[in-house]
Amino acid sequence: MSVDNGAPGKTSVNAEGTRQDDERDERGDEARAPFEEDGRADQALDFVIDTLAAMGMDCTVDLLENEPEDPPEEIRLEIEGRDAGRIIGKKGQTLAALQFLANRVINRPGKQRRHVIIDAEGYRARREETLTSMARRLGKQAVEEGKIITFEPMNPQDRRVVHLALAKFPGVVTKSDGEGDARRVQIIPVRR
Repeated sequence: MSVDNGAPGKTSVNAEGTRQDDERDERGDEARAPFEEDGRADQALDFVIDTLAAMGMDCTVDLLENEPEDPPEEIRLEIEGRDAGRIIGKKGQTLAALQFLANRVINRPGKQRRHVIIDAEGYRARREETLTSMARRLGKQAVEEGKIITFEPMNPQDRRVVHLALAKFPGVVTKSDGEGDARRVQIIPVRR
């Protein structure tokens, strides 16, 4: 296993040379301390490397530098190699499970939450592209037929992609319906 321990993220700095971080949490209601690197990116990387080694997978794991638009507390890992397809699993289930476990390992009570995003061979980008085009096609169909279209149950990340793809789509609104793993997105045509 080879590992690239590149810088885990970038921080925006204003004209006075001080950090600029969002002062609200994910719910938008509490102030939070400025982001400081705390070693959890390396902890997530080590966890994923150890897990893949225990699974006998022939892969490399890279700690990616965050894009400027990404929150600084986000930890992005990329898996590449011969067994990367096996890590993705059916409809990304194995990849999602690995990501869930990595998030549980690094997020402990009393610490600011960090979000681990694990990708394998660009799967998430391809999946997002596929979901976006399917959502737009079905949005057009919902407008033409005047009927509500309901997707199969999806994980939160996939539902978010559909909602964002249709957020500015004329003639439809989207809504999530259901509980837990049975939660689905509905495309609802707007009456004129």
